[in-house]
Amino acid sequence: MDERYIRNLGALTEQECTILRTKTVFVAGCGGLGGYLIEMLLRLGVGTIRAADGDTFETSNLNRQLLSSPSILGESKAEAAAMRAALVNPDVRFIPISEFVTEENAAELIRGCDAVLDALDNIRARRILAHACTEEGVPMIHGAICAWTAQAAVILPGDDLLDRIYPEGVGLRSKASLSFTPPFCAALQVALCTRLLTGRPLETGHLYVADLSDMEMECIF
Repeated sequence: MDERYIRNLGALTEQECTILRTKTVFVAGCGGLGGYLIEMLLRLGVGTIRAADGDTFETSNLNRQLLSSPSILGESKAEAAAMRAALVNPDVRFIPISEFVTEENAAELIRGCDAVLDALDNIRARRILAHACTEEGVPMIHGAICAWTAQAAVILPGDDLLDRIYPEGVGLRSKASLSFTPPFCAALQVALCTRLLTGRPLETGHLYVADLSDMEMECIF
């Protein structure tokens, strides 16, 4: 076994590590959540990561986005993710896509993937992504943050969980984000994704919500 992944053993089996090397994961967004998702997947040993984001870095990203730094303001988030991937784990096949998720490209972006990780920052794009996942038969691991709060859920193709999380007419109330909330949320998402990819038992249809201001976590639905 590759020594890089030797510390996975005990938490994962060698067979599960081998399985992860055969999997392809799509990350929608390379910002606050997406940067940490990519980092964790790279170090975990997922074989192929496909990541899409049409945005560029700006100064307000610096408080929380792992891939950002003052020297690359104005540059592509997807390309920054590719450079990070080459630095952290060059054995992982990393495919950067400098595009936003849209109705026109969503299905093509996720086609052939084993799981989709939602690191988007708006409800409309999440609905588009969830619809494409249903069309392509790919499970989606939702994640979202706001200030001190993080949430995550596994949404299987055809499940209406996202509509229950975001009923029609609901909008995002705040763009507040702290440095520690995105990595916490990303850890929840990657843990769920790892169980899914390795075939471990996994209950779906639940929304996990953590409030880091009072250190409480609950399962909704």
